[in-house]
Formats: sequence, structure tokens, C-alpha cells
Amino acid sequence: MIFFRPRYLANLFFLLVFLFPQAYLWATPVNRIDIVPPSMKIINERYHYSPAVRAGDTLYVAGQVGRDADMKVVIGKEAQLVQAFENLKTVLEAASAGFDDVVEIVTYHTDMRDLALVVEVKDRYFKDRYPTWTGVGVTSLSTPGLEFEIKATAYLGE
Repeated sequence: MIFFRPRYLANLFFLLVFLFPQAYLWATPVNRIDIVPPSMKIINERYHYSPAVRAGDTLYVAGQVGRDADMKVVIGKEAQLVQAFENLKTVLEAASAGFDDVVEIVTYHTDMRDLALVVEVKDRYFKDRYPTWTGVGVTSLSTPGLEFEIKATAYLGE
């Protein structure tokens, strides 16, 4: 049982760091920053979640929907999609990011027949670099009248 003495474990750790320098990153705490744009402060206060969280070089963006700054659902499918992407843009900008930094989106749809419209609107925002994309059909979203939701992950490293 000599191996389990604290001194030997410390030596093993330093040996691993020497052999595998990236192993040190596993032991490094990740800095977490909540991203709450001023126009979305009400969401944070009322529903107790952050529109986005940056953990290290990764930005996790909560689902953005077609609601305006007054928390009213935008009427019309295309207008709702545009508003959802504009809300995503607001969150990205608050984190000093842009659409080129987005590596993944997940879209939720109450009617999958609207996929062509989603592609059309999405392409207005993603012009040069395309993220991975998963479209999911759902029966409803968090608020009556919502038809789309966009969740995103962005990489903010070098």
C-alpha cells in the first residue's frame, strides 16, 4: 500500500504533468462568467437563468425565442425566427462573440414543415462559417404562441 501515500500520489501527478502537459489542464479550475445583456436582465431576474454562460473558452447560450424586449411573443413565423436570431446576436455580442464563433446550434420547431423557412432565415446570419445544426420537432415551447427556439454553443478561443 506504499503507492497510496500522499507523497507518492503527488509524485505521480507531477510525472503525469511532465509526460502529458495537457493533463495539467484537467486540474485547472475553469473560470465561469454569466452573460446577461441589459435587455435580458428581466429573464435572469424572473426565471432565474442566464441567457448565456461562458466557461473557459466555451460559450453556452440558452434557447433564444421570438420574444421582444417587452417579453411579448412576436407574431408571424418569419418574424419570430428573425427575432430569435436577433436575440441570439444580442447574447453573442454581450460575450464579445459573433455568429462566426458559433460551432453548434440546436433548433426546436413546433412544425417541422417550417424547416425551409428556418434555413432561409439562418443563412442570413451564418454567411461564411456554418455551425453544426440539429433540428428537433417538439409539441410546444415554454410560452404559448412560440414556434421556434435556438440554442447555441460558441468557441471563443484562439
